Amino acid sequence: MNMIRVLIADDQTLMREGLRTIIDLEEDMEVVATAQDGLDAIEKVDQYEPTLVLMDIQMPKMNGIESLIEIKKRFPHICVLILTTFAEDDYIVEGLANGVDGFLLKDMNYDQLIASIRDAANGQLMIPNIVARKLAERLSNFNSMWEQEISVDKLKKHGVHFSEREREVASLIANGLSNKKIAEELFISEGTVKNYISEIYSKLGVKDRAKAIIYLNKLGINS
Repeated sequence: MNMIRVLIADDQTLMREGLRTIIDLEEDMEVVATAQDGLDAIEKVDQYEPTLVLMDIQMPKMNGIESLIEIKKRFPHICVLILTTFAEDDYIVEGLANGVDGFLLKDMNYDQLIASIRDAANGQLMIPNIVARKLAERLSNFNSMWEQEISVDKLKKHGVHFSEREREVASLIANGLSNKKIAEELFISEGTVKNYISEIYSKLGVKDRAKAIIYLNKLGINS
């Protein structure tokens, strides 16, 4: 049995200890450390190298997104899940663009929490329905601004030429899979996936995953 080693980062003691109690009840999970702010989270990740980090967004010293960016830079293999509420949708696109492995709602029940942690540890991108709807709304709002920079119609007119493997990777990106899951699906390394993604971004003329998902879906590269 592979043990899922969890680090909990939240500035509220009751939330940290409550999550610890719930998670430690599972035979295949253990909380290896807790952190009270984003900076503390980075230091604890460096010390304990957990399988997965449960990260609150709004924390002192360094917020969850800033901490996510630094953790993914140093430890790209570590899964990071953002703990969010309905009111924090401003962070959804930013989190997705910076490699978050999913979002968990703070009011989800025990069974959903545990199942989501297991699924995320197995490489699934966790986006609850309410978060997905907010993401779609946010991307729709941003879309007109982005299309002023690079027109999807122009891309269609001049053509975006992907190799067979690039198209496979692009399709999985468009369907919301994480780098880890793409690597597993295609039986290649995460490093190779990143190289393909870099080339795909270059051909699309974008710099982050959120924009790439929009363009790939508009170009019909999603199946």
